[in-house]
Amino acid sequence: MSEYILQMKDIDKIFPGVVALDKVKLDLTPGKVHALMGENGAGKSTLMKTLFGIYKRDGGTIIYQGEEVDFANAKAGIDAGISMIHQELHPIRKMSIGENIFLGRYPRTKVGLIDHDKMYEDTQRLLEEVGLDMDARTKLDKLTVSQMQSVEIAKAISQDSKIIIMDEPTSSITESEANVLFGIIEKLTAKNIAIVYISHKMDEILRISDEVTILRDGQYVGTWDASDLTTEKIIQNMVGRKLEGMFPEKTNIISDEVVLEVEGMTSPNPLSFKNASFKLRKGEILGFGGLVGAQRTELLEAVYGMRSKVSGQVKLNGEEITVSRPKEAINQGIALVTEDRRRNGIFGVLSIEDNVAIASIDQFIGKTGLVDHKAIGKIVEENIELLDIRTPSSKTKIRSLSGGNQQKVILSRWLANSPDILILDEPTRGIDVGAKFQIYEIINDLAAAGKSIIMISSELPELLGVSDRIIVMCEGRISGEVDAKATNQEEIMDLATRFM
Repeated sequence: MSEYILQMKDIDKIFPGVVALDKVKLDLTPGKVHALMGENGAGKSTLMKTLFGIYKRDGGTIIYQGEEVDFANAKAGIDAGISMIHQELHPIRKMSIGENIFLGRYPRTKVGLIDHDKMYEDTQRLLEEVGLDMDARTKLDKLTVSQMQSVEIAKAISQDSKIIIMDEPTSSITESEANVLFGIIEKLTAKNIAIVYISHKMDEILRISDEVTILRDGQYVGTWDASDLTTEKIIQNMVGRKLEGMFPEKTNIISDEVVLEVEGMTSPNPLSFKNASFKLRKGEILGFGGLVGAQRTELLEAVYGMRSKVSGQVKLNGEEITVSRPKEAINQGIALVTEDRRRNGIFGVLSIEDNVAIASIDQFIGKTGLVDHKAIGKIVEENIELLDIRTPSSKTKIRSLSGGNQQKVILSRWLANSPDILILDEPTRGIDVGAKFQIYEIINDLAAAGKSIIMISSELPELLGVSDRIIVMCEGRISGEVDAKATNQEEIMDLATRFM
């Protein structure tokens, strides 16, 4: 009898023009956390989709619990005891916790009706098992992202899962919530459940993993005991080279010229931003720090015209401007790369070319009123090369790209529009270390070219490594401003928790 609950051997997957997986392997042991790592586009998600039958593999063998399997679809995989908790959760928010957990497989009475009492009783037991102190009848729209994750884990337990795959589970939760998740994972492995943990956060990988498998460009690089690895070894194996430092050397020169000034900005929501004022200079990278819920995103979305305000003014190059919707901000040379790229950043059903051109389509309309597709294609191809976007062609639908490549396409959209001020909300969330470095280089190059950047980030090393100056928010108020070169993580955390 094999020691492994799952063996994926020599897995191949070919898409038109792209070899997505080439002889990839993965061995899972019951009761262990196995980290699956690699740059965006390395093949991690594709490998998991071939396991579930979402993609039909072109070669290789899958052995599960000692028998060769070939799941026809995701339901077959779930029924066999394999569950996946996705990075973007899609619960039915208007239904209760119990209804979400047992959706499609409700317990029934003898006459065939839904047995609500048993459903909620079983749900309550599952919630206790994952340490979630909530009523099983609570609607999902009342839960935080972290609590929704716990519900998904409870659902996996209810399905008697032998393997649970977690895709970037901490990308949208706080450090304390992540610690709760790690406690749940420890309980799961104690029950001999195998965990596949996909993450780009090195400290998490080294903290909770037993084994680490690394993929690169669709190929298997190797598997190691986590105790034998360091951050440097992981990075080198992921990118195939040694990165000289986590952040590029800064080359931007900050002018005394103030390009953007926000004064007394206040939201109509009493729990949101209040009396916020700040200045942005030409060529500057201005970081915004704070804990989840500090209202950083909300403030800058108001500057961009996505949210309303009851007071405050915005000055551009010394003159007051009115921005009540994004179109007006774009016309003033202000651009925003949103935090949630899947929900309000990309147009998933459109091609890369369409996604790049959509914000600057007016400049591609000729005197005849027709769109100059040749000119669009030229700019798109230039950006694909400039930003190293991994794609078969510019006609590829953006939803098929990895997270890092999607982020590069969104950056390309605004590079094509050539804004003077670029607001970046969590620009590297959920992407790998190699892609992060490239995005840092792009940010630095834009600032060096005289553009002004505002960057919201929840990663303190990123704030310190990329920003020139950092504004910290706490509960909707600006609690401090520091020079990035003269501060440290402790001072930023102190300001982030300095409740007014």
